[in-house]
Amino acid sequence: MIFVTSDTHFFDANLMTHPHFAPDRIDFIRVEDMNETIIEAWNEVVEEKDTVYHLGDIGVFYEHGSNQEMLDILNRLHGNLVLIKGNHDSRDFFKFLDQNNYEVRKGINKFAFEDVGSYFKANHHQFYLTHYPMLLGINKNIINLHGHIHHYSVDIKDNINVGIDSSDFDYFFKDQKPKFGAPISLEQVDFLIRAKADDFAKRR
Repeated sequence: MIFVTSDTHFFDANLMTHPHFAPDRIDFIRVEDMNETIIEAWNEVVEEKDTVYHLGDIGVFYEHGSNQEMLDILNRLHGNLVLIKGNHDSRDFFKFLDQNNYEVRKGINKFAFEDVGSYFKANHHQFYLTHYPMLLGINKNIINLHGHIHHYSVDIKDNINVGIDSSDFDYFFKDQKPKFGAPISLEQVDFLIRAKADDFAKRR
């Protein structure tokens, strides 16, 4: 299966103090507890055979962690990861990951890297995966999956925030909402696309 996520911000103690920007993080006292919660939620839904597109801002670990500690966390996450560079991700860190890359399945490495974004077709949609929200105009079946803005939503129906702090997740029914830290499947993405489109239709 394919999953998408963004803005895990491992080790980011500062983000734990922003109730409006990242409300699900404010109850954590230690970054270690936040890290473990994200890892557990991730591994509950992602299997080793799955692919996860991570749309940037993997961690902010320069004050509270190291390249090796971040690598240790990523190695604990199920699946192979397609990493799209966010504003908190350095090229040096991506180079470090590449130097420590390894094959998880035949022909598939643990890490793949995209500097700007990625693109694929699924479920009758063309998905553009970027860290920053994109303004694509009105194009039928083109969807921008993005992160960066945490607990905010772009006021465009074809932009879906898939970051783990996303307010777009409020479109899920209470019992469907993913656990904090869990990547979402393409089926869940499809639900968000329909729910956001319905919401915008009601505003007319």
